[in-house]
Amino acid sequence: MKKILVTGGGGFVGKSVAKMAAARGIETTVIGRNSYPEVEKLGIRCVQGDIRDASFVKNACRDVDTVFHVAAIAGIWGPWQDYYSINVLGTENIINSCRENKVPNLVYTSTPSVVFNRESIKNGDESLPYPETFLCNYARSKVMAEKMILAANSSALSTCALRPHLIWGPGDPHLVPRLLEKGRRKQLRVVGNGNNLVDISYIENVAHAHLLAGDNLSGPATAAGKPYFISQGQPVNLWDWINDLYLKTGIEPVTKSVPFTLAYYGGAILETMYTVIGKRQEPKMTRFLAEQLAKSHYFSIANIERDLGYRPVISTEEGMEILLKWIKNL
Repeated sequence: MKKILVTGGGGFVGKSVAKMAAARGIETTVIGRNSYPEVEKLGIRCVQGDIRDASFVKNACRDVDTVFHVAAIAGIWGPWQDYYSINVLGTENIINSCRENKVPNLVYTSTPSVVFNRESIKNGDESLPYPETFLCNYARSKVMAEKMILAANSSALSTCALRPHLIWGPGDPHLVPRLLEKGRRKQLRVVGNGNNLVDISYIENVAHAHLLAGDNLSGPATAAGKPYFISQGQPVNLWDWINDLYLKTGIEPVTKSVPFTLAYYGGAILETMYTVIGKRQEPKMTRFLAEQLAKSHYFSIANIERDLGYRPVISTEEGMEILLKWIKNL
């Protein structure tokens, strides 16, 4: 890779990919809906625009050899049109622009949510099928986008999809701040029996995996047309991990619990109420969230180890130490 484009380059993952690529001497451009002074200071070119604008995307994809399509709207609540326009139509614009500009490589940031089927997943691999029904629009839209990306793989355009799970680390604007806020307000409850194991992914490992994917598509292309799970390589007990974070940040651990069925059907009621009144704010509980908090979901990384040579460069323990230093400086 010599010249790359990162969509969503101001976001948590996109920014990390861009920084790591630039540190390697790769000429890097990021696009996003805002300006990113922090990124520009690193010598990274920033272009402001919307991936839903086909003309803008076409211009942005000129003269690059690899596109990292990271941009997406995430979350577990919100109108379908928002998820569809950004995650699906935006991805379609990226694919079309790569083809028109003869960009040879496209790495897509997907999610393990594309295989969640309301059952616990233990050491699952990439042979897991896509579900037929969905509890949130995010998962539905990401399935549609991932299918498009993998179907677009050809001799002219090599594509692959990466599925990092529960991304965390310094600079995290989502998972960790939300956990800390709920912990300080004592709003979190263990859902289910508290024994569920989940994968987590330290941000630097996620960025590292992206660059490995780009290198592979630029070289032997053994990853072409394939999806890959990314994680620390060893799952954690979700509630032990959260409580360890709380203890180390002076927050009272979560000890109270609610049965899974109560959380699930309570979430269903809240979803119905919010839909009827047209409330855009995310409910405190949804069926999807109840599933995520109560069930195990961890995956084998054997395929990405074999094809891309991926190994976590930062261990979970090292990552926690770095994260805690960042939290103290907030």
